[in-house]
Amino acid sequence: MKIEYFGHSCFLLTDGKTRIVTDPFAGIGYEMPQVAADYVTLSHDHFDHNHIGGVKGVKKVFTRAGGYTAGSVRIRGIDCWHDEVQGARRGAVVSFTFDFGGVKVCHLGDYGEKFSTERADRFGHPDILLVPVGGTYTVDARAAVRLIEAIAPKVVIPMHYSIPGCSLDIAPLADFENAFGKDRIVGPVAALDSKDVDKYIGKAVVPEVLRHG
Repeated sequence: MKIEYFGHSCFLLTDGKTRIVTDPFAGIGYEMPQVAADYVTLSHDHFDHNHIGGVKGVKKVFTRAGGYTAGSVRIRGIDCWHDEVQGARRGAVVSFTFDFGGVKVCHLGDYGEKFSTERADRFGHPDILLVPVGGTYTVDARAAVRLIEAIAPKVVIPMHYSIPGCSLDIAPLADFENAFGKDRIVGPVAALDSKDVDKYIGKAVVPEVLRHG
């Protein structure tokens, strides 16, 4: 399977049979590209994560915790908090895991919970972890590293950080690079193919951001 990045928390996950887009966005200073997918997952109903109109051909949208089948993919939604005070400031989010026939991907959405090992254990040990690192509305770079260490994925992909054109008050990728270790950062790469996971074990892979137009 392959993972492409459109910016913010938006990815296209596909195994050639099923196409899934996570957290399509609008209103953040730059646009996501035109994309078609069979399914969409929304971690929460905020404008920068719920732009379903930006995705063509959608059969179904997943917004809640629970177990689902989406074409060739098994999906599990997990209730989480958007902040460190159990949603008192920003409410709840849903993190999603995707099982592509043995390759497990976890997209944390706007995860902002106070760290605990017990809470981290809910995600198992995915092959690929998509984790927010920009702070303000989610965990920041240092908290993201602690979460990564607890979840122990094979490979990490950072998301929800500021790039040129972003109008949101979130930190740039450099903060995560410094916290995680620049020697453990790979990329930018055009996309992450699951067949390459084993050569990137213990690394954070940074996909190129595919921009509108």
